Amino acid sequence: MELQEVLFVILEQYADWEAAAIAAALNEDPEHGEKKYIVKTVSLDGEPVTSIGGFKVLPDYSVDTAPEDFAGLILIGGNSWRKEESRRVVELVDKAQEKDVVVGAICDATVFMGMNGKLNSALHTSNQLEKLKEAAGGNYTAEQNYRQQAVRDGKLVTANGSAYLDFGREILYALNAAPDGEIEEWYNFFKKGYHEFMKEKSGQ
Repeated sequence: MELQEVLFVILEQYADWEAAAIAAALNEDPEHGEKKYIVKTVSLDGEPVTSIGGFKVLPDYSVDTAPEDFAGLILIGGNSWRKEESRRVVELVDKAQEKDVVVGAICDATVFMGMNGKLNSALHTSNQLEKLKEAAGGNYTAEQNYRQQAVRDGKLVTANGSAYLDFGREILYALNAAPDGEIEEWYNFFKKGYHEFMKEKSGQ
């Protein structure tokens, strides 16, 4: 099976912890079935970007060189999403939505989505409703659809910055990346910790 690309958009001062777990889960071979996806990274100009934690990444693509065909677009949070130059990512979001592929946004990337009118037709979340409304202004009109932690509504997945594992689980489900049982095991292993996970698994 030819692997489909899932594009992770990472901007300067991106939140590395929000990307790591889900990227590893997508890149690994599932216990059952074939591997479907490979992770590729995208920055605005293709130049290296440095995370909040100091990890420097040389992206695979710039916004302009990103492929036409991809299976998912994941916007990783960080400290640059409200900058004017970040608006260039809108064209990738538009392309993903036109193709009806999975779009995920976490932490301040959800604010970026709200600022550009991309949250108004689905259930969604962000870090804080009032901050979302303040940043997005008139481009955000869906307060009634606001939820908490992580939300999957069709092909759109959003999460606040504390919910990176919940976000990862919903992305895995949205992409049908592995059998449901494997996704739940992955989530519970990291969410509950090794000791509690193994105790429950062994029925103790």
